[in-house]
Amino acid sequence: MGKVGLAGAFSGLDLFQNNSHTFDSTTSTLLQRASNGTLSPLASTNSGGRISAGCTLDDSFYFAGSFSSIGSTSASNIASYTPSSGKFLVLGSNGPNGEVDAVFCDAKNKKVWAGGSFTSPGAAVAVWDTSSNTWSKPPFNGLTGAEGRVLSITSNSSGSSLFFAGSFITSFQGNGTVLNSTNNPNVPFSPGASPFSSSLVPIPLQGAQIVGSPSSTEADFSNITNILCPSGSDGPGNSWFAGDGNQAVITVRDFSSLQASGVRLGNTFQSNHGTTGFSVTTIPDNTVQTLKYLDPTTQQNSTCSNTCPLSTDSSILYQDFLFDSPLSITGVVITLSEWTGDGPGLHILQLLSSGAFASAIDSNNVQSCFAPNPSNTTRTGDWEVKVAQTNISGTTQSVLVSDVAVGTSASAGPSLTWQPYVSASGNYDINMLVPGCTNFQDCAARTTVTVTIFPGNGLDPTVTNVDQTNTEDASVPIYNGPILPTTPDFVTTITMTLANNPTGSGSNGQYELVADRIDLVLTSANATTSSNSSDSGTGSSSGSTEGFGFFEWPLSSTSSVDATSILSNSTETSADQAAIDLFNGIGGNGTISSENAAIASVAHHSSGTIFLAGNFTTSSNSNNIVSFKDGSTSPLPNNGLDGSVTALALDGDNLFVGGSFMDTSSASTNGQLKGLALYNVQSQKWSALGAGVNGKVSSLAVSGGQLFIAGNFTQLFTSSSANAGSDAPGFAVWNISNSVWVNSGGFVVGSMTFVANETSPQYIAGNVVASESIGASGMVMVQNSGSDVPTVSPLGVQLDGSAAFTSTSSTRRRSIVPRTSWISHVRLSQLFSKRQTSSSSLASLPDPAPAAAPAVLAGAFWTNSTSNDEVAVIGGNFSFLPSGSSFGSAQAANLGIYDQARATISALQGNQINGTVRSLLVDGDTLYVGGQFTISGLNVNGFAIYDLAKQQWDVSGVQALQPSSGSSVIVRSITTSTSKANTVIVAGTFAQAGSLTCQAICSLDTSSNQWNSLGNGINGEVSSVTYAGSNQETLVAAGSIALSDSTEANVAQLTLSNMSWAAVGSGSDIPGPVTALEVNNANASSIFAAGKTSDNTTFLSFFDGQNWTTLVSTLQKDTVISQLAMVPLQDTHAANSIIESDRMLMISGSLDDSSFGNASTALFDGASFIPYLVSSTVSGTAGSVSSLFHSLSTFSFTQQHFLATGVVILISIAISAGVVFLLALIGILWTLFARRDRDDKLKQFDAAAEDDDSIHHRPSSLLEHINAATRGTIIGASPFAQHSSEKEEERLEGDGMEPEYAHDGDNYVRAETPSAYGGAMGTEEASRPAHARYSFDGAGEGELPLTAGAEVEILDDRDHAWWYARDIKTGHEGVVPAAYLY
Repeated sequence: MGKVGLAGAFSGLDLFQNNSHTFDSTTSTLLQRASNGTLSPLASTNSGGRISAGCTLDDSFYFAGSFSSIGSTSASNIASYTPSSGKFLVLGSNGPNGEVDAVFCDAKNKKVWAGGSFTSPGAAVAVWDTSSNTWSKPPFNGLTGAEGRVLSITSNSSGSSLFFAGSFITSFQGNGTVLNSTNNPNVPFSPGASPFSSSLVPIPLQGAQIVGSPSSTEADFSNITNILCPSGSDGPGNSWFAGDGNQAVITVRDFSSLQASGVRLGNTFQSNHGTTGFSVTTIPDNTVQTLKYLDPTTQQNSTCSNTCPLSTDSSILYQDFLFDSPLSITGVVITLSEWTGDGPGLHILQLLSSGAFASAIDSNNVQSCFAPNPSNTTRTGDWEVKVAQTNISGTTQSVLVSDVAVGTSASAGPSLTWQPYVSASGNYDINMLVPGCTNFQDCAARTTVTVTIFPGNGLDPTVTNVDQTNTEDASVPIYNGPILPTTPDFVTTITMTLANNPTGSGSNGQYELVADRIDLVLTSANATTSSNSSDSGTGSSSGSTEGFGFFEWPLSSTSSVDATSILSNSTETSADQAAIDLFNGIGGNGTISSENAAIASVAHHSSGTIFLAGNFTTSSNSNNIVSFKDGSTSPLPNNGLDGSVTALALDGDNLFVGGSFMDTSSASTNGQLKGLALYNVQSQKWSALGAGVNGKVSSLAVSGGQLFIAGNFTQLFTSSSANAGSDAPGFAVWNISNSVWVNSGGFVVGSMTFVANETSPQYIAGNVVASESIGASGMVMVQNSGSDVPTVSPLGVQLDGSAAFTSTSSTRRRSIVPRTSWISHVRLSQLFSKRQTSSSSLASLPDPAPAAAPAVLAGAFWTNSTSNDEVAVIGGNFSFLPSGSSFGSAQAANLGIYDQARATISALQGNQINGTVRSLLVDGDTLYVGGQFTISGLNVNGFAIYDLAKQQWDVSGVQALQPSSGSSVIVRSITTSTSKANTVIVAGTFAQAGSLTCQAICSLDTSSNQWNSLGNGINGEVSSVTYAGSNQETLVAAGSIALSDSTEANVAQLTLSNMSWAAVGSGSDIPGPVTALEVNNANASSIFAAGKTSDNTTFLSFFDGQNWTTLVSTLQKDTVISQLAMVPLQDTHAANSIIESDRMLMISGSLDDSSFGNASTALFDGASFIPYLVSSTVSGTAGSVSSLFHSLSTFSFTQQHFLATGVVILISIAISAGVVFLLALIGILWTLFARRDRDDKLKQFDAAAEDDDSIHHRPSSLLEHINAATRGTIIGASPFAQHSSEKEEERLEGDGMEPEYAHDGDNYVRAETPSAYGGAMGTEEASRPAHARYSFDGAGEGELPLTAGAEVEILDDRDHAWWYARDIKTGHEGVVPAAYLY
């Protein structure tokens, strides 16, 4: 069979044996999601329960919500699940006494933090210690006020603090407020730096002299300048090695004065290199400095001098070593005296400033490492550069000077403004460097200037006068207090102008203003400002500052405080200012309560920006989401979103936002957001994910380059101009890099409430209506696996359907029947009741199984003659966005080419099909398409031809099919026969091909594109066509058919050699129109047909070469059979007279069985139905499988053992599926066959005329049933021609007895090819004598042992390989090789 595809109308698929969980949408179900996306239900809560959050710690998954039980485990609102054991556990006693909305797993401290709406053990927050298995309140007691509810617990970007969000109020003492973050967000985090040191801007060393000696001879590690601001991670081109076996000396020398606070060193972790000890000597004083540093292991402050340690822990990116106080130096000498491996080396070397700086000389304002931009200056008036010697030998000093006429007003005079780059907020001393007038020889011209400092938004400017008449260089303090960091919207400015009342008389009528450098000296990284201003009625308590919905708690804190009361200002972190801003911005307690305001989710970007989202509006028109950075909250572009936000997820610079919104507040995306939005942190722009979803998003998670979305939605919109999109009832996956919706791997229908972030395995939860392990929109590929179940690969792309989430009257609820009830209880009278002759008029074909979009109804494989890639052409009722197309591109419909290897789908070039595709055939590079459709611009009706190589429609010269009056053309079958070259057989519902009358079936000569009728033709409609014979010389058609002479023949055969039609068996024996047909391995004496009777009863019939027999069937009236296909087995089953042991009949469609419930495919072994695959539609109702298609054009069961992996479909039968075959019932029937009288000529049987030794013998095992069952039916004559099965059944039931079975050990019949024994030698032909040419041991079951020369009677010789015979001497019967007889 080669590659095998299963197509149908389904969105989810599973093996029936896995489909044991019954879903109740009033409960919340927890599902486990494997790495390939397949879903497995674990357990459900009590009715009305809800699972809202979860996290993984060690080998346990902790989940929480509002429930009293999970599965059979009683648990109150929170529990754990251990995948290795499959067990649910209760988390002790005295846990949260109310609903839990959030959990956070603290891996370092082995604790689980829970937040929600409860009062014990803490107010809205509780902590589970996994080591002691105990609950406790948090170290800050809890959170109260407003709703007193915590909705989110996350960590900051470094994992050092927890962020709590929800609806609660915090209060801090009003003696001061932290302005904002103290840790420079542009500096990569390292445990070897403190918030203070990481706030110091590195001094640019681009113009300095840097020498490292001795240096390595390795070219990639010999350039010392590569480590000043490395462009990449530790490695070639970004690290420096000293010469092997030597200590190294690095000299950094600038020829101007530098204000430095210390050095930053990052070790190299390359093989056999690294520094372990060093010292720093300053220039020009040549002093070995004592350095202060933060021990990265103990997090304690330490000092060192002559030899300072440098960590060899690769997790420590760098360490900061500070002087006792900022120093004025011109450089440093760093001696690397100790090392590991062959020699010392470094990855990072930086000289740290005193805090920040700005020079009046533009060329000195070079961008610092990690800084987004350099310091800057602006000026008015005329300024020029002036150079002088300094007091430090060998150095010069350049400044700007401006001459201004004496008497000029300050407003009319020159000005210069310094704009220093400040990396982080804090308390700073700002010093203005004023060069001594002696060195510049301009003392007479000096005067006083006015300096104005703007430290930050909301901070008052300060003004001071500076006397520039100093003779020696001076550093003049001009400001002391908080400074806010530089942002795109703000920069601290220091402006110098002529004073209003300048001192001195000038020189030659001119004053000279001198501008050198501004130094900002960081004194504290905890910048505060007084909080004495009134809060304008916001509801804060006197003497305190209140915050709303957000609280930060450092995990390293050992403080025991009470957040339900007024907190000391010392516990207030920089991030807590966000809560204060929100409280004031929303309008205080009154507005918070009336508007049900809440912060539902928080995300911390690596830049330091904190995003807070939920349900709120601030006075600055920030709606539902804000950012907090540099000490203040800011609205996002377009004033946020027009609806509430429930979830945030960060992936690099991508902030994904989920909730109940349609657009930004200013409607900037034209309504494309719809519950999902992407905000780029760097570009500060909103964009859509596709065109959103049609409902609320509850939860988001990012993992492996994909965004996972859970919520109460049913559709993914893929177009901005319409509501068309893909079905996704509650769970969806977005590929971040490709910006497309992708198959989630599994399938679930429900209102989903939670998806876990960064857990393995992953978990999702919600109110589930239906779930299958495999999510697949209409098609899967099936192949062997190493286990006893097949590997099922879903379609790797998303097929789209209608936008509306509706159910139609044609859909049906899934019925589940307990697996223990496998034995059928069908009355014998129903089994063999014959269909009465119907009226002469032909019945219409039954309606096919519902195929609402997206549905794949046909498939065919094509090997691209150019690339040799094998792809699948699929057709049906669906639409899709071709792979690689941009959002908003036109969709293709109903026909596509799917490349499984690349997981892509492409459209056929040219005009698209308008309608439904129901059949496909690929012959070389030609694709034949059938169905119920038209194509714009082409004269086609239900049938078209496409040149796959040229990628164009090729219908020139082919006349269109024509319908009968009042009907439509439907092509259901397109086939070819190996015995008929250049011929394609087209069948379905139509009246003509062009002007040629050929009802229901017609042949197309592909060499001339001319239609031809097939013999005298037939009447009616054809549903299926297949072939019999070793060269497919016999065409077999099924449907609602009558021959040209009006003979009813719902299965008819055409001999292609003479074009003559004939009924297959007696048409009256087939109970109704046939919807599916299969010829067993081209054997015309083994045909299966399925369809519907006039009362809508589903039937399955078997033709044995002479007669049709309606087989035992427990299929219900709702069943629609779309296809029958004989499939090979990897294992074997017990052989019988219907189907050989190496194969089974796969029955596909929409099946409803009284024994096993709903299935989409079932396997029939000749005795029992075994449910195989079950599927679901997007609404959760039972789906259907329309067809199985394979890549091999011909397939022989005699060759199956030589085919490659993927050819044989693995069928899990018997024990693995819990199957109990219906052999007991079949045994009852088969024992009713009497042994033939040799003179009876096989015409009649007497059910009572059994062998004397067999009447009262009951078989002792199931095997004996099988053996006893292989006798009479393989010979073929019906044993029930004169037997009343109704009476026999009534007798058995009335006696309360089980039927008795005959067992004659010598009368077993070989059944490996039972279809060849479909009948005896004919009722008019006597048996004939023969002799054994050779001896035959007859050791096999049902075989007849012979000795050479023995006389035998041949009873059945219609199989070319095995004949049924009787030994004249012994009277024993069995099968023998035909070649052994003559």
